[in-house]
Amino acid sequence: MVQKIQSRQIAGRLLALKLLSYVDRADVLVLGLPPGGVPVAQEIASTLRLPLDVLVVRKLAAPGIEGVAMGAVAHGEIEIVDPDAVEEFNVSDTELAAILNAERGELKRKEAAYRSSRPAFDLRDRGVVLVDDGIETGATMRAAIETVRRLGATRVIVAAGVATLSVSLELRAEADEAIYVLRPREFRATASFYEDFPELRDEDVRSLLREAWKSDTPNAA
Repeated sequence: MVQKIQSRQIAGRLLALKLLSYVDRADVLVLGLPPGGVPVAQEIASTLRLPLDVLVVRKLAAPGIEGVAMGAVAHGEIEIVDPDAVEEFNVSDTELAAILNAERGELKRKEAAYRSSRPAFDLRDRGVVLVDDGIETGATMRAAIETVRRLGATRVIVAAGVATLSVSLELRAEADEAIYVLRPREFRATASFYEDFPELRDEDVRSLLREAWKSDTPNAA
């Protein structure tokens, strides 16, 4: 029988119990990877009394192979491209440029939808807790780790409700710390490890962020 977590909110509370050493740390920020990581991150931030923000990462999918990532684009005009994957899938410079342009556009749209006029976060000299509801291949989380390091984060903690055992071990080597609720050997879909797993819209993410930001102040540069 597959072990299950009751909800994303419960996942956040369980993860927060493993992060109690960060309670009230002025130099630590929680970043949810939308959409599914945001409700998990909101619970962590609320429990630990830490500021919450969002980090949008868009994978660069190989043409016709949505599950394969050749890299990613993220906040701060960060671009990460795996030349080996580009070569393996025979992606031309023209195709790659088109994919990059499309994902940059979607990144800007998502950031505007979630953040509106709120200034972007400043990660310099801060610890960052990167949160998602589930990690299957690790491509998005790896891009997130590299992104926050490039933006000046001094410590990176990965927190997720569920991650495949093999990927969890790999991410432990890339982050300073990595914690999970479940680490199954096999992984079909994140939803299969949750009893309650509603689809999240942009408005759901905005609502969670607005609630968290009511008592918070912008941390922009």
